[in-house]
Amino acid sequence: MHARGAKSRDCGLRIADCGLKQNRNAHFEESLNRIYAAERPELADIEAVLRIGDPEELHTLFDFAAAVRRQFVGDGVLLRGIIEFSNICRNTCLYCGLSRSNHRLPRYRLTRAQILAAAEQIRAAGIKTVVLQSGEEDDLDADWLREIITWIKSSLDLAVTLCVGERSRAEYQLWRAAGADRYLLKIETSDPDLYGQLHPGMSFANRRRCLQDLAKLGYQTGSGDLVGLRGQTVTHLARDVQFFKEGNFDMISVGPFIPHPQTPLAQEPAGDLQMTLKMTALARIVSRSVHIPATTAIGSLHGRDERPKALAAGANVLMPNFTPAPYRRQYEIYPNKRCISEDVGACPACMEQMVARIGRWVDYSRGDSLKNAGCASHTINL
Repeated sequence: MHARGAKSRDCGLRIADCGLKQNRNAHFEESLNRIYAAERPELADIEAVLRIGDPEELHTLFDFAAAVRRQFVGDGVLLRGIIEFSNICRNTCLYCGLSRSNHRLPRYRLTRAQILAAAEQIRAAGIKTVVLQSGEEDDLDADWLREIITWIKSSLDLAVTLCVGERSRAEYQLWRAAGADRYLLKIETSDPDLYGQLHPGMSFANRRRCLQDLAKLGYQTGSGDLVGLRGQTVTHLARDVQFFKEGNFDMISVGPFIPHPQTPLAQEPAGDLQMTLKMTALARIVSRSVHIPATTAIGSLHGRDERPKALAAGANVLMPNFTPAPYRRQYEIYPNKRCISEDVGACPACMEQMVARIGRWVDYSRGDSLKNAGCASHTINL
């Protein structure tokens, strides 16, 4: 079912149909309308939007994204309870504090009992989705995770989203058969060369293979990118928008790069908030009914919580953290992460207040994919 207030029908939405103030730059408006309507938006149109800085044009972009979100998703803001159950990782991604080359980070893996206790807290808070997230761990026991998924599904009746990286098709199939509903695997950048520079020893082709396997196995599949990576250009970001459109994903996550002091990119500047919001808006405009989180990274950038701005630019998901407090600080993808010292379970009430201040409401439903609610078929075309 659709969220309250959402519609499955493509109404041929245009800026002029949304009750928005007409922008003095007609060329910009036409670029935005073409991006929305196109089967494959043109790079030139996307780049033009990404380069805007005029306040009036930014206002039009974010308002149009909000209109698309309201049309296809509604005004509800979904909550997903996240459990970061392990910070062990085999990879050496240049931007990530979980890199195995970060020898200053204490490593942990939660026990089955700790994970299940956190899942019970999520259920008690009225949240219907648990996100099980970890580093990409070589020693992750597929059967151990299968047992946890089975228990959560049978005892708590929660939707289960996995975010544990690149695995074999057999493992994906095992977890899907156990009841896992969704899988998030961010591409970080859709450019193969840039991907290779940032991910030593990893394969762009294998990342795409994983996304294709997940979709074929029936997962509600998500991906996304990081804004502000070293070597990233406006053209790279525009191609990411095309990737979002072509992938027909159920979920898209856009977040800013935040430098970690124990990584090779420690001295790089953080990603730009305004560019992150523009990417969020474009992800909404091209993908329409996709679920988009206002990420914790947006809430942590420069020490200010800017998630309401992401919600205003097209996002419709928030992710309260239910990782046990002693370990939450150690899941340090980037430093100064928001909400690492609060009591477990305190976030939902805070998020209700945040959402109410911008005239929206918290949706405590499962928030399944809306891709199949209309006529769109579920495919990942990469």
